[in-house]
Parts: sequence; structure tokens; C-alpha cells
Amino acid sequence: MARRRPNTDELLKRLDYRFERKELLQEALTHVSAPNAGGQSYQRLEFLGDRVLGLAIAEMLYQAFPRAPEGELSRRLAELVRRESCAEIAEAWDVGPHVRLGAGEALSGERKNQTILADVAEAIIGAVFLDGGWEPARALVERSFKDLLHAPRRPLRDPKSALQEWAQGQGLPAPTYTVVEQTGPDHAPKFRIMVKVKGKEGAFGMGASKRVAEQAAARSLLLQERVWTEEEHGVA
Repeated sequence: MARRRPNTDELLKRLDYRFERKELLQEALTHVSAPNAGGQSYQRLEFLGDRVLGLAIAEMLYQAFPRAPEGELSRRLAELVRRESCAEIAEAWDVGPHVRLGAGEALSGERKNQTILADVAEAIIGAVFLDGGWEPARALVERSFKDLLHAPRRPLRDPKSALQEWAQGQGLPAPTYTVVEQTGPDHAPKFRIMVKVKGKEGAFGMGASKRVAEQAAARSLLLQERVWTEEEHGVA
């Protein structure tokens, strides 16, 4: 018995976009293995959508983090456009049931394949761009990625590296770390460490190892100097 294809109305509601050229959406949902794909798979739209996504995310980051240096913006961009992030967006749109696949691919569970989902997400963005232009495509990216913008799934960089980079950017010597206190038994010590950057007030961090305490101290100094914010970098 042939599998009944789901109605795309629910998908369109989740996208919050109506296509003038509905064939573009169908192309964005068509895997190269699909019967009668006829060369109209999502691959070309994915190529376009990848570029549209990158520009839209770059603009969002530029506006959202006005004090972030180029290096941090680049790391945030890479995190947001990576395959896993795009697949997460595709899952939120629930595109899996709508993807046209060959029989073998469908039976082997390729509707949940992270690479395919990520490709389809980018293809849909490309399709919206072709159908409606830059503004609808940018708006779709903003609606879909705004939560990930401030909550990256992986650390962008550790506090010690960030502090070192910041100090260098200020023309200052490298930060210095000093153990000011060690408490607890030998098998479960606790360290209190102070980090200093020339001309700045020292900051402290606690941890079960020197490494953890140094990271905590570096984070405290970054927050103290307002290089980082609690909203952007969460809890250590």
C-alpha cells in the first residue's frame, strides 16, 4: 500500500509563509532518490539557501551582539549554520514526513537523517528566497533561529581563551592566575584562584580542580569587565 503524502498546509503554517510558486516547495522537499525526481531534487535550492541563511544569520548576529569582535561573530555563525543546527530547525518544522524519498531510503528511516533534514531546511530557505525575495527569507530565518541565537548548543570558546584573546586585543600582557586558597581533603580539594589582567581589578573563581577554578575566575573577569554578559553566556 502506497504511503499517503501529508498535506503541506500544516508545514506552511509552521513556516508562516505562503508560496506563490508551490512547485518551489515541492522541489525543496524532493530528495534525489525520489521517483520521477527528474533532476529537480533539492540540491540546487540547498546551495542557494545555504548562502541566504549565512547572510541572514550574519545580519542577526551583527545586530544582536554589537560589542562582539569579528572572531566571536564568526564562531557564532559557524555554530548556527552547522548541520546539527539546521537539522534541529527542520525537526521543529516537522519536515520529515513531507520529504519525497525513494522507497529504499524511506524504509531505512532516512526521514530522520540529520544530513537530509539539514539540507531540506536550507532548500526551503532557498525556495522562500526565490519565491518572495530577501525579506520573507530573512524573516523565516529570524523566526526559526532566534532561540538558538542566544543559546548555542555548544560552548563557543572557553573563558580562559576568551580572556586571553581580549587581553591581547587590548594590548595587555597575558592574564596571570594565582591560587589564593586550597581547602578540603586531598581526595576532594577545592581551589580558589584569582586572575589578574594589568590595570584591571582581579576576579576570583572556585573549583574542584585548578583548571575549573581558573575557568571560573576568567569568566568572572569577563563579566566584570562587561566583555561577556550573563544573557549571552549563561551559567558557567
